[in-house]
This record gives sequence, C-alpha cells and structure tokens, in this order.
Amino acid sequence: MSAATTVVVLIAAPPGLRGHLTRWFVEVAAGVYVGNLNPRIRERLWNILTERIHDGQAVMIEPATTEQGWSARTAGCDRWTPVDFDGLTLIARPRQNGQPWRPTNEAKENGKIT
Repeated sequence: MSAATTVVVLIAAPPGLRGHLTRWFVEVAAGVYVGNLNPRIRERLWNILTERIHDGQAVMIEPATTEQGWSARTAGCDRWTPVDFDGLTLIARPRQNGQPWRPTNEAKENGKIT
C-alpha cells in the first residue's frame, strides 16, 4: 500500500452512493473501495458519505501522521467508533444500548463500574 492509499468500507449503503464512489475508487470486494486520493477530494467525499449514508455504515481509513500511519472515520447508524488508546487507534463496538464504549476514570468494583 502506498502512503496515500485510502480505503472505504460501506455497509447497507444506498446503491447511488456505492456508484458515486466508483468514480474515484476501485471496488475490490462488495462495499470495499480502495484508491489514492488527495486530501481535498478525500474530504469532499467524506462529506458526501456522511450526508448520504442514512441507515447504513461507512468507515474511511486514510493516511495520517500517527504511529500507525493511518486514521479512521466512521459515519452512520450502529457504527463502530475509533478510540485513541495511548496513541494507538482501536475500534470500539457499540454496546447493547447502542452507545459506544468510552474510557472512564471510574473505579470498578466486582467487575461493575461504580
């Protein structure tokens, strides 16, 4: 992968949105798009994704000056959320109540947050 490679994953996205992405990306598998975009185009595409994803989910992996060399953005419903964990990006799954995990400083007692 080159330093400017961008990956987009769409889940339950409207067909028009998937077709729109094929202007700049190659669809390597169903809902998985790969391409080399400049930052201006990438930002405009992200704005389109967030506006048009509706009940679906979108994830964009893009180059960044981080220890891992990339960063992630998410949009849509029931999405997994990128969380910074001591400089390392991890992805938190939604909990049963639909809310993503958030780090807290609360003490745990018997395995439960008090």
